[in-house]
Parts: sequence; C-alpha cells; structure tokens
Amino acid sequence: MTRQTPHLELREPSLTLLPAYAAALERGWSFNSLRDASKELEAIHADPSAFIAERLAQTGTVELPDGSKVPKLPNRLRWMWDGEFAGQIGLRWQPGSDALPGHVLGHIGFAVVPWKRRRGYATAALRLMLPEAHAVGLGRVEVTADVANIASRRVIEANGGRPIREFVDPRHGPEPKVLYSIDLTRP
Repeated sequence: MTRQTPHLELREPSLTLLPAYAAALERGWSFNSLRDASKELEAIHADPSAFIAERLAQTGTVELPDGSKVPKLPNRLRWMWDGEFAGQIGLRWQPGSDALPGHVLGHIGFAVVPWKRRRGYATAALRLMLPEAHAVGLGRVEVTADVANIASRRVIEANGGRPIREFVDPRHGPEPKVLYSIDLTRP
C-alpha cells in the first residue's frame, strides 16, 4: 500500500492565510528554532497587514541571532499549503551572483510543522522553489542542514544536493552543519 501525499502548493504569505500561520505558531512551531515565536505572534496581533508587508518586503534589515542587523537580501517567502498551513520555505540571493554574504547560511531554508512531517512536504517544497531560484538568475543554490538532521539532509539530496563541506558557525549555534550545493543549470 502506498501512502498518498496531499497536493502541496507554495503560496505567498497573505492576510487570508495568516490565521493558519498564527495557529501553527500558537501550537509551538517556529521557522527559526533560535528565535521565540511569541514575538511573531505579538507582531501579528498588533498589525496583521504590517506583519505580512514586512515578510514580503524586499528592503529593510534583518536581525541576526547575535542581535546585530544587516540589510535584507532580495527574497521570496512561501508558505507550504495542503489545504492548511504546512510550513515555510524561503529563497534569498544577491543580485548578479551565486555567492552569499558570510552571515547567510544558504540560499534556501525550509521548515515543516511537526504534525505534517514525514509526508514528503519538504522535498516537494524544495523541488518547487528551485525553478524560482533559477528564474532570479541563480546557477546554483547552497542549502545547509545540521549534520545530525538526517531528514533535512535527505530532502536536499533528493533534490540534487551535493555535500560540499561541514562547518561550525557560532553565529548560528554550536551544532555542526553541512553545506550542500544544487546545480540549477542541469535539466
């Protein structure tokens, strides 16, 4: 018997989808395990429209885990949707280059809500995001995963990721990470 995976879409964040995103935060999920989701919930409740606008903005600053702020890179943020909120995936890049600033761990980051894991959603979301990366001019993307996160590593490898190196970056926690590269120039 094969397991059926519901249809997964990548949707741009919107006011219509925001209650489902907020419900995931209220259940304890967070895209960034180094940050407290309560700050996002406060921002959503204070001004939902501003919250969405800030997520979609192509300018501004981003706060790093150490509290410092850096200019926001061009980006595409998408929410995974199977009829309800299932997770988030984001793409960021520097125009005209496949390179990234040193504080950025990769072009693409993703997280599936715990109650929808092991359904192939992360693999499907990454597969759906790669054409967007190619469309903005990238010839390859870098994606990182914690060395111990076998599930994320399998997602990246299933989408053509080749391991490049292992490293530790104290700005993003003490866990060893592995850097992957996915070539977007090959069909």
